[in-house]
Amino acid sequence: MTATLNARPARAEAGSGAPAAATGPARRGRRPQRALGSTIGVNGILVLGAAYMVLPILWLVFAATKDTKDLYGTGAFSFGDFSLWSNIVDVVTEGDGIFLRWMANSVMYAGVGAIIGGLISVMAGYAFDKFEFRGKGALFGAVLVGVLIPNTATVLPLYLLGAAVGLTNTVWAVIIPVLCNPFSVYLARVFSAGYVPDETLEAARVDGASPLRTFFSVGLPMLAPGFVTIALFQFVGIWNNFMLPLVMLQNRDLFPVSVGMSLWQGYAVPQPEFTPMVITGSFLSIIPLVVAFILLQRFWRAGLSAGSIK
Repeated sequence: MTATLNARPARAEAGSGAPAAATGPARRGRRPQRALGSTIGVNGILVLGAAYMVLPILWLVFAATKDTKDLYGTGAFSFGDFSLWSNIVDVVTEGDGIFLRWMANSVMYAGVGAIIGGLISVMAGYAFDKFEFRGKGALFGAVLVGVLIPNTATVLPLYLLGAAVGLTNTVWAVIIPVLCNPFSVYLARVFSAGYVPDETLEAARVDGASPLRTFFSVGLPMLAPGFVTIALFQFVGIWNNFMLPLVMLQNRDLFPVSVGMSLWQGYAVPQPEFTPMVITGSFLSIIPLVVAFILLQRFWRAGLSAGSIK
């Protein structure tokens, strides 16, 4: 009996040990498979997103080298007879150089809106973060509501307000509405909380600095990466703005390049020779954005990492 009793546990141990030995490697084998599947899925989504953003620009580069015949007779991602220079000459000389006027208007609208509007947003975000005043929560809640409202929904009210005070068909009809951006104010508050320590401001107050001097001498230099990031976002948003200048402006000499390209696109329907000009003009219009991102990447990349640093 003793032998029988001793044998049963031995068989039970052997039986119980075999599945454990079999399931251990199987479980260890599933984990790399799951990790590999997740990696492939995430990278696949990133590749699709990158292709969605890069392929239109790549097509624009190829199409800018084609004339009207090559545009419709060659592949989408193939060079034409390298008519880029002649296309640029046609774009620049059309309408007594109206394209250069549109580019200058876009630079003015976007530049003023980025610098002055960015400064206003930084000041507002700094005030929301560092000062206590009555109605602060309600006002910041209104800013967050403004973030949720699309810009196209405000075009008609802005037009009615501009018409009431006689600002339509002027440069101020485009510049004034873009000087305050709710999303930029929200970003500025995040940057202020991440970059400007309260102890530094308290030391400036102890030294006798006024709130305004504290901001410009202490707060604004610390917020430089955030200011550049906000200004760059403002610049891109205003440069690509279409609905507001389309509704506000009637004089084509005041058009930004986005509205000007839309005007030429309308000409291209009855006159196909305008199509290469529209494509080349669109290609030239993105060059300032690329240059701005390249020159300011050191600042805006540091600004975007403010949340993670905090």
